Amino acid sequence: MLPKSVTDKIQENVSKPCFWKSLSPGQNWKSKSMRSFPAEFVISMPGSLEHRVVFSVRWGNSWQLWLEREKEDLFMIEEDWDEFVNDNHLGPNDNLFFKHDNKMFLEVQIFKDNGKEIIDAPLEVEPETELLHPTTPKNSHKETTHASASASEFSENGLERQGRADVKNPELYLLNPKNPYFVKTLSKRNDVLYVPKPVIKKYGLKFGPSLSPMHYLLPGDKMNGLTKLYGGGDAPCFNGWVGLCRKYNLKIGDSVVCELERSGDLVTAVRVHFINENMR
Repeated sequence: MLPKSVTDKIQENVSKPCFWKSLSPGQNWKSKSMRSFPAEFVISMPGSLEHRVVFSVRWGNSWQLWLEREKEDLFMIEEDWDEFVNDNHLGPNDNLFFKHDNKMFLEVQIFKDNGKEIIDAPLEVEPETELLHPTTPKNSHKETTHASASASEFSENGLERQGRADVKNPELYLLNPKNPYFVKTLSKRNDVLYVPKPVIKKYGLKFGPSLSPMHYLLPGDKMNGLTKLYGGGDAPCFNGWVGLCRKYNLKIGDSVVCELERSGDLVTAVRVHFINENMR
């Protein structure tokens, strides 16, 4: 556990709601108590923690975690929290600093007991940014010089962790090389297709109102969907994705290149490019 003098220094310039998690004797990261939110944190953000949250970390990955209530307490569901714990290889010497970013988004920093912060993904985790910039060299799990580094330095992140996608030069799949795109790797929850925040920011994307029609464009096929806006419009996504995954037998771990088509300023279609021939 970090000394209080260190935790106080990290959060001294943080104005948004925040909290820490570290292990007490007899606990492990998968203990039920580790899945709960502090009551004062929940109260400080009325309406922000309704159905789900999105955790983002330093190296660009993000996780969507669904929520459940037990009387007055708010918990992350066990499956989602355990996935976050496993993906980040959390151990007894880790300390997590959670800071509210916007709506349902929380930024998470991981510190060791010696005060050093983890700033790169474990070797087993592929950073999302490599999917947008495939030539970026892979890094091992690194630490910063000391925890006194600014607690507010974060990058924008997508809505869900993209996973271990080995897609070389995804821009070569594009029909129009100027179109926005991202690589989507299927995870356990594929009810809708989220557009990652880095892509929205990079291309200045705009979306139609909630429930406005959109289309999925596939080789020799066209499927209908609807635009959905969550988090006050900060989390655009498209429904109809689950039907597409079933029709084309897409499984967990499969990757596709999603090319976004615009009409005027608005995204109105997603052109789906299959990576493997057996997906077609």
